[in-house]
Amino acid sequence: MFAFFWSLLFFVIALGLLVAVHEWGHFFVARRCGVKVQRFSIGFGKALWRTHDSKGTEYVLAAIPLGGYVKMLDERVEPVREEELPYCFNRQPVIKRIAIIAAGPLTNFVFAVFALMLMYMLGVETVKPVLGEVPEASIASQGGIQPGMQIQAIGDRQTLDWEAVNLELISHIGKPELRMQLSMPQGGEPVIRTLDLANWQFNPDSESALSSLGLIPFRPEPTRTLAYIAEGSPAEAGGLEPGDKIVRLDGTPVQNWKQIVDLIAANPNRVLDFQVERNGYQTSLQARIESREVDGRQQGYLGVVPQVESWPESYRFTHQYGPVGALLEGADKTWRLMVLSVEMIGKLITGDVSVKNLSGPISIAQGAGVSAGYGLVYFLSFLALISVNLGIINLLPLPVLDGGHLLYYFIELLTGRPVPESVQEVGFRIGGALLLLLMTIAIVNDIARL
Repeated sequence: MFAFFWSLLFFVIALGLLVAVHEWGHFFVARRCGVKVQRFSIGFGKALWRTHDSKGTEYVLAAIPLGGYVKMLDERVEPVREEELPYCFNRQPVIKRIAIIAAGPLTNFVFAVFALMLMYMLGVETVKPVLGEVPEASIASQGGIQPGMQIQAIGDRQTLDWEAVNLELISHIGKPELRMQLSMPQGGEPVIRTLDLANWQFNPDSESALSSLGLIPFRPEPTRTLAYIAEGSPAEAGGLEPGDKIVRLDGTPVQNWKQIVDLIAANPNRVLDFQVERNGYQTSLQARIESREVDGRQQGYLGVVPQVESWPESYRFTHQYGPVGALLEGADKTWRLMVLSVEMIGKLITGDVSVKNLSGPISIAQGAGVSAGYGLVYFLSFLALISVNLGIINLLPLPVLDGGHLLYYFIELLTGRPVPESVQEVGFRIGGALLLLLMTIAIVNDIARL
């Protein structure tokens, strides 16, 4: 329950901030173009707080935090006094109207740059993309990739960490091959490997792009000492505690964590004897192993997480730059996210990416809660990602979005006359229906992932 409210809290914070940024873009440029702004609202519905400025703009914080809007003076919406007609949005030259509408998505992109800049100035602790395993018969193994190699670049993009690797892998969905530059574990000159992606398929709900190719990241070995006990788990019911070191399991001495996992998985619905070392003394406990279905088979479940050995110092590093370097890195990553977002939309249309990959508010809320739990730098990265996606989605040429309005205004710019109101009305209805369909698919996907 705590996790739900935690995710909800940071979802509201993230959405409110990004909506405010987006609408502020419209508001700022509208004011500079001489348009009167009547209301700047964050959220919809009943006003929880409101105030006015000297120019007559009402600022509102509303009860439903799922969006926002800027209301500009417009004689197409309501009657306008003669003396205020020059300040109407619809009376502005088409170039000004384009600037006002485009300002929202563009401000989202600028916000992403500065969020990532702040993140890089604070510093992001991460690890180098070194491979731990490469399963036999996997695409990576067939391409000549070996355990211990470090991925230095994919295509023409440098990959300093696993996040960069994952972004580049996703960008290669639907392509025939993938070219990688790797360093050998024993040193020497980097090598080039090319993976054949003709038969590459993966389900993002059950595996990652990395594991589907056979690229298993190096991870420190888990120990026999418990780090976490899940609430309401068989381990908690059996009296196991964080810090316990498992010495014997059902009478069998255990030497490593894999042995413990295999014994638990093989004994669903059985009571097992645990001999653990606690505070320097050995204690005997019993726990009834629960049963869970995994890949169509029943496996035992205990509900524990082990402590792991420390990362080798040579594998760890911190992304941290001064203001100028951080700004350049933030701009580069924002551009990469923008390009990748557009590519993914194209792949949804061509069918290279399934609509099952669409995510809605539930996934976003979970992402907000998880990233906030890891710390400020990770929450900033999450905000940048969602801000870029918000900007890209708003530029789609659907009439109910900013991109649809821009499409009409560019047609007006080229033809010298506005698109007829009747045509715009039909477009708004079609765009609304398409947007509702996409939102429904995203929410259904979210529910299926719960």
